[in-house]
Amino acid sequence: MNELNVVILDYGSGNVASVYSMVKRITQNVKVSNEQADIEQATHFILPGVGSFSEAARKVNEVLPFSVLEDRVLNQGVPFLGICVGMQLLFTSSEEFGLSKGFNWIEGEVVKISQTGLPIPHIGWNNIINKQENSFIEDDMDMYFVHSYRAQPKDESNVFSIVEYGEEICAFVGKGNIFGTQFHPEKSQMGGKKLISKFLEY
Repeated sequence: MNELNVVILDYGSGNVASVYSMVKRITQNVKVSNEQADIEQATHFILPGVGSFSEAARKVNEVLPFSVLEDRVLNQGVPFLGICVGMQLLFTSSEEFGLSKGFNWIEGEVVKISQTGLPIPHIGWNNIINKQENSFIEDDMDMYFVHSYRAQPKDESNVFSIVEYGEEICAFVGKGNIFGTQFHPEKSQMGGKKLISKFLEY
């Protein structure tokens, strides 16, 4: 753990402090920063997210040296974890408040949760169902969700875990060194801590 250099990226999302607090319980080698020098030295990136996709996408491009971040993740293979809206930004586009472009690091769309008679937004604890065996999340582990939109990857192999909420909803996605959780690990107690610990071992 001594060689870790975790950078939590901050575009103004409301859950940065709680993500920082969770990571700090695992390693002291963590900072909140958008500075290019820190991004160039990071061993792991975490992008928290709360709010709308379009606003988050706009702010990311305003406050982050995105081309540097993208090079480090896509070309240099630095592990990246997106949380909630931070996960949704990994995808090609979102229909929330009109069509908005995402990072396109994982092909797919972000669409509204179907009207199935269940309350929207989807808020609360739900069981995770693994679609692929992975070391990050145990089957039937409970995680905490708050969202009205869901990711729809083009390639099913990117879906590691789902949650049932009137339909199958992507809960955990991955592509190489890029990961995303629709749930909030920083609010998911021991399950969330385990997931972040496993991510930092990647």
